[in-house]
Amino acid sequence: MKSLERLILPHLKSITTPLLDPLQFAYRANRSVDDAVNLALHSILQHLDSPGTYARILFVDFSSAFNTIRPALLQDKLSQLSVPDSLCRWITHFLMDRRQYVRLGKTVSDSVTISTGSPQGCVLSPLLFSLYTNCCTSSHQSVKLIKFADDTTLIGLISNGDETAYRREVARLVSWCGHNNLQLNAQKTVEMIVDFRKVTAPLPPLALMDSPITIADSFRFLGTTITRDLKWEPNISSLIKKAQQRMFFLRKLRKLKLPPRMLAQFYTAIIESILTSSITVWFAGATVRDRLRLQRVVRAAEKVIGCRLPSIQDLYISRTRRCAGRITADPSHPGHGLFSPLPSGRRLRSIRTKTSRYTNSFFPSAIRLLNTK
Repeated sequence: MKSLERLILPHLKSITTPLLDPLQFAYRANRSVDDAVNLALHSILQHLDSPGTYARILFVDFSSAFNTIRPALLQDKLSQLSVPDSLCRWITHFLMDRRQYVRLGKTVSDSVTISTGSPQGCVLSPLLFSLYTNCCTSSHQSVKLIKFADDTTLIGLISNGDETAYRREVARLVSWCGHNNLQLNAQKTVEMIVDFRKVTAPLPPLALMDSPITIADSFRFLGTTITRDLKWEPNISSLIKKAQQRMFFLRKLRKLKLPPRMLAQFYTAIIESILTSSITVWFAGATVRDRLRLQRVVRAAEKVIGCRLPSIQDLYISRTRRCAGRITADPSHPGHGLFSPLPSGRRLRSIRTKTSRYTNSFFPSAIRLLNTK
């Protein structure tokens, strides 16, 4: 069955991808987790560059998201996306009347028939969920609804203390979930408030289905730790700690007299991949001290391996240019318009920024890098 799913997956993608919500970043060519985080941060930082503004970010959690898909509703949504009726019927038939049981050791439960959700480990499940939630979007320009599969984030860009649009979109999201059989987990849904105003008053709390939402000082957003002050020290410290733990294995391999070439391959796959996780998001905004801490891990690995390794700075530059190149080559990317060429066509138009945190975010930094080629 998985082989058949793998044959259907690219066909279904080719039909639906042009009609997908631009702010759904999962399972699309030339899109990544970093793109979702960078665009979210760009929206926030651009907004906070104006006086009297702040942002409220709601990190939504669904309960057993993939298990709540209703095949009949999904079929209607697929039809609206111009998926052929024969394929719609096949997907509906595939999801309905599935036999399921639980095995624990030698004990096996009675089997039951279910017609809701998608099978565990199903190749099509992530894309089907993205299509199922495709019509869940924001209707107000000051509220961004960013999705990566079932990870959903609602960003309210608040001006002059007016939260009307943000709260209305939260209510719309709750209503939409109720009509589409998605269960919001109010206990795991958290909110973060980013506010750099000098004079502030306590902000009114937000409730989800009569449950108060927890206000967090930091949150792990798609693998990157975001803090309310938008500083990167906690995220970088976490990466360094993980990388240093893996250095133990590199030293063990050195003692086993593995050749430098193999040690370097191990470093690239196991340690460098940690140090550079979502590097396009945070490196430009990192402090000099944090950059030196990252480079010290690289130098320690160089001493163990006995050869030169790419510096963190060089890895950041190459990956940022590659990421920016993907975006400029994809007119459908929501960040494509930010890379606007000047009339000469030789350089890109710089983004006007007032604060260093905005200046050192991905899009302004990427444009500077591309202009210095």
